[in-house]
Amino acid sequence: MADEQTLDNQPEELNPQVDDVSGEAEGRVGELENQLAEAKEQLLRAAADVQNARRRAEQDVEKAHKFALEKFANDLLPVVDSLERGLELSNADDESIKPMREGMQLTLKMFLDTLERFQVQQLNPVGEPFNPEHHQAMVMEESATMEPGSVLKVFQKGFTLSGRLLRPAMVVVSKAPADALPSIDEQA
Repeated sequence: MADEQTLDNQPEELNPQVDDVSGEAEGRVGELENQLAEAKEQLLRAAADVQNARRRAEQDVEKAHKFALEKFANDLLPVVDSLERGLELSNADDESIKPMREGMQLTLKMFLDTLERFQVQQLNPVGEPFNPEHHQAMVMEESATMEPGSVLKVFQKGFTLSGRLLRPAMVVVSKAPADALPSIDEQA
């Protein structure tokens, strides 16, 4: 009988232990689920960081390729300026220098065509509205024929490389003639 009593008591004593074990197991499972969620989040963040780094590296390489010629192109711009000035200053009617002028014109055209193949574009904004992003105003001059704020003359042409400004065009900007402006008496 003592054995029966021991057996009857044993399941009752084991039940609290089973409940304790299952409670500990549930707590441990919850803890492991939290760790798994954190690990997944860290993995997603790491994957996003890798993707962002790859995209930045690709953009850097693209920019390096696109603008690698920037310094070289800047060094060539004075050559274009010299050829253009030589053509401006030489007399087109002088027969003795006509072959030289033609050679300079062909050289300038070939030079500009070569620059364009490498996305170096010339800015010649005569007649266009003044754009401070691409033009540098050197002088303002009264003009009855042009709208105020338009480019009248170009001292030095500007250039862009793949859309990025290499050198602004140095320009003369028009302003309204003094006689077209209302006087102080007329304004009152």
